[in-house]
Amino acid sequence: MTLSAGEDVETELVKRLQGVQRLAVVGIGDELHPADRLGILAARAIEAMVLPGVHVFLAGTVPESMTAPIRRYGPDHILLLDAAEMGRPPGTFAVLGADAVQGMGLSTHALPLTVMMDYLEKDVGSRVTLVGIQPDTSGARTEPTPVEMHAISRLVTCIRRSRSAPSSHEPPSIPKGDE
Repeated sequence: MTLSAGEDVETELVKRLQGVQRLAVVGIGDELHPADRLGILAARAIEAMVLPGVHVFLAGTVPESMTAPIRRYGPDHILLLDAAEMGRPPGTFAVLGADAVQGMGLSTHALPLTVMMDYLEKDVGSRVTLVGIQPDTSGARTEPTPVEMHAISRLVTCIRRSRSAPSSHEPPSIPKGDE
């Protein structure tokens, strides 16, 4: 299954992450390569929020190197974030199924992400969601474009919303006493 922004990916992502006690966020990509850095930048932005129950792993270009630390963390859900050439407008992000990853020739990584996703689901026993972010490849630049930063901001907002959604485990309310 693949969902893009036009198909309400933000709602789907929040729904997938609601109630998750331990979330592993894995930033994938090469920070020095403008078209491949968005997964790392998004993961760093999520890490900066310091959300309870969220651990960020910065995997770089070798995401399979993070499988042991992820397994030790013991997450309920693993969220992989990566730049993805999806043929969509820059800044589009999508929940990508394994079929989409194979069909796009998405990976610049040593081990295809589909293999890693399958391994994590079986070995760690966690649900795995891959979010691809369409980079802006329209010109040479050193800084992320405004549309790329907006996509990262929307993605970070989804993560924050999922952590505070009503069906996630809220702290019990404190009685106000006699009134």
